[in-house]
Amino acid sequence: MIRMIAVDVGAESGRVILGSLEDGLLSIREAHRFPNVPVQVQGTLHWDILRLFHGIKEGIARAVRIAGGPIASIGVDTWGVDFALLDRQGRLIGNPVHYRDRRTEGMMEEVFRRVPPEEIYARTGIQFMPINTLYQLFSMVFRGDPQLEIARTFLTIPDLFHYWLSGLAVCEFTNATTTQCYDPLRHDWARDLLERLGIPAHLFPEIRPPGTVLGPLQPEVAEETGLSGARVVAPASHDTGSAVAAVPFQHPDAAYISSGTWSLVGAEVQTPVIHEQARRYNFTNEGGVEGTFRLLKNVMGLWLLQECRRTWARKAGLSLEGEEPESSKTRAIGGAQTAWDYEALVRQAEMAPPLRSLIDPDDPRFLPPGDMPARVQAFCQETGQPVPEEPGAIVRCILESLALKYRWVIERLEELLGRSIPAIHIVGGGSRNAVLCQWTADATGRPVLAGPVEATAIGNLMMQARALGYVSSLTEAREVIRRSFAPVIYQPRSSSMWDEAYGRFVSLISPS
Repeated sequence: MIRMIAVDVGAESGRVILGSLEDGLLSIREAHRFPNVPVQVQGTLHWDILRLFHGIKEGIARAVRIAGGPIASIGVDTWGVDFALLDRQGRLIGNPVHYRDRRTEGMMEEVFRRVPPEEIYARTGIQFMPINTLYQLFSMVFRGDPQLEIARTFLTIPDLFHYWLSGLAVCEFTNATTTQCYDPLRHDWARDLLERLGIPAHLFPEIRPPGTVLGPLQPEVAEETGLSGARVVAPASHDTGSAVAAVPFQHPDAAYISSGTWSLVGAEVQTPVIHEQARRYNFTNEGGVEGTFRLLKNVMGLWLLQECRRTWARKAGLSLEGEEPESSKTRAIGGAQTAWDYEALVRQAEMAPPLRSLIDPDDPRFLPPGDMPARVQAFCQETGQPVPEEPGAIVRCILESLALKYRWVIERLEELLGRSIPAIHIVGGGSRNAVLCQWTADATGRPVLAGPVEATAIGNLMMQARALGYVSSLTEAREVIRRSFAPVIYQPRSSSMWDEAYGRFVSLISPS
């Protein structure tokens, strides 16, 4: 038996998962969960990065206590695009800024005045989103941020945690590619592009592939947590990279949806797909494991439901900080399930009239935190649709719109790849949402294979096992996952209502 620790930090919470690989089967156990609550300070939204690292160390200590034997390795994955800067002595310069902070407003347009978007896409293959690292860094250049003068090293968020765990300051491939600062054709940072934008290229360190052993755990961390003899391994440190590594593909041409706060809809390819049509559709080419790339598109995911729930709970005087939208836990107040429990909201959605009102999940108004129900209602009113009033109707509007957006992305993916997509794998927390999975099958007309739920942690663990030689390839790792976590299959139900709704939906996202 080999025991490993996967640290998976998402936008809402972090988890420390203990994994055990024995006789070709993987088992997992959650050792610790801790909230990830951003902090607003003087108009800037920050990640509370030191509190997160404290949560990681607390989780390691708990995993050690329950393991019942030695732990071979530890690896971290997190969300992408955000970063930390270190000074010449390796010390953190300020708390990293949250990608939902407003500092990137207008920055894409400023960048395009200096470098045409066609050239940026041709160099990086990354979709244009205002949250991208490139625009965050340029916002610092644009405003003369003195941190850039002090900084000596750029690290993405999981790279920072790996640095604090191992002492080695490098960037892991899958997360580096998401920054829009990396050139996948030259296999290096796009240094000349960065310099043209005034971004100091010397900040960017060596890039290491997923499945790299970074070194032993730092002595002070080992002493504090009780974890001795473990090695720090960089898995696919971008959470979607780890999630896709855990997709138990039954057909190589199938698509995947990594469903959580964001929905990442795409296919695994061997080489980047970088051409004008891909740019027009704003698809991204992010690094995968074992030389693959993730051709995908970001869709605003369960964030929409999460913010609705947070708004309703706040108005009811409740606090839901630290919970994830995909959580299966029932929240109780005074011993009774509340109306804002996810399962209760989904049941209300099922009872609401079908396909009545639709939104474009990726409308920019839905990106920042705030009163999401009011924004959904405003979108419907502005587009001449019935305005959903009750929570169930709003939730149904969101979930049906997500399913239709998945169809739109899948159809564009087929165009780019020149082949049909026979099935869809949904992994991550959203895979336990049976209603969303069934509606996705209905909307797309394709079978949906749901699970594993803990895909990100599972992919993280299996890349550690790969690095340590306990599995020989990605193919073998996925065979272990298939044996260990059987998917739930949802067959599409034919309905002309979905086709009619899709026509209306396309008009909302592509107005004539």
